[in-house]
Amino acid sequence: MASTLATAAARRLAALSSPRMSGQVGNLSQRRGLAGAAEHHGSPKVNCWQDPMSPSKWKEEHFVIISLSGWGLLIFGGYKFFTSGKGKKEEKLVKASH
Repeated sequence: MASTLATAAARRLAALSSPRMSGQVGNLSQRRGLAGAAEHHGSPKVNCWQDPMSPSKWKEEHFVIISLSGWGLLIFGGYKFFTSGKGKKEEKLVKASH
């Protein structure tokens, strides 16, 4: 019985390693057809601190971070500007009433 199990296992192993099966595995593997990272199109991108006056030359990550930071500062600054006097008056009224 042990010999039949060994031969059955050997047949399964031979079937898995057959050229027909390995061809199917090759079709399932990823192909790196679009991996042209070394081919640059256009001008090379630089860090934002190397050329701060030309945002079109910045790396995409730096442009996104600086743009979001700028919008955040603009929105927060506008909020603080338009609500600056309201908080202080309420505090004074509360302190005066006690």
